[in-house]
Amino acid sequence: MKAREWREFLEEQRKVHGKVLFTLTELANAALAGRNALNVELSRLRQQGIVVRYAQGLYGLRDAVSADDLLVAMDAHAYMTGIHALYLHHLIAQVPTAITCFTDRRGPRVHVRSTPAGRFVFACVRSRVYDPPAGRPVAGPEQALCDFVYLSRRARVAPASQVTFRNLGGLRSANPGGLQMDLLFRTAKRYPSTVGEEVRRILSATSTR
Repeated sequence: MKAREWREFLEEQRKVHGKVLFTLTELANAALAGRNALNVELSRLRQQGIVVRYAQGLYGLRDAVSADDLLVAMDAHAYMTGIHALYLHHLIAQVPTAITCFTDRRGPRVHVRSTPAGRFVFACVRSRVYDPPAGRPVAGPEQALCDFVYLSRRARVAPASQVTFRNLGGLRSANPGGLQMDLLFRTAKRYPSTVGEEVRRILSATSTR
């Protein structure tokens, strides 16, 4: 296919089917081409800025793939949490430099994947802590806070030294990033007791500011 035809095909897939990531097999089938011919095509399309290689064997239009899309494709067991989720829930002031993700897949305790959609840091956690949310792969504010504290303690770093918390005392009904305290402390019970203790210290410190 010509570059224009590739762009039209990929844009139609996104518009009609909501599909933004494609494997090499899917692209080869679309082009009716063998793997070698496809590699030549992809090299040309990447040079022209039409197609981007988002991860090993995963391609899509430039600026068409979100972090959510890519995470699910890279690891269907993973979800975003920690600092990244806290920022999405408006609970910290700092813009994260990485997308923290929890997974239960076996492998290195922590591994990093740099992609055009962001730098993903995958942490393999034990089953009691691992709790993928329904729907969008982003932990809720209560879980994100506990996960952040859990990771900080695992790295032997004080949580409050890394970020500036805000809105922790707000009600979620009035504040999209607010915390439900009952849910927060129920969630904390899944972690080592030191996590719940640290969460209480954070809440106490922020309430006095």
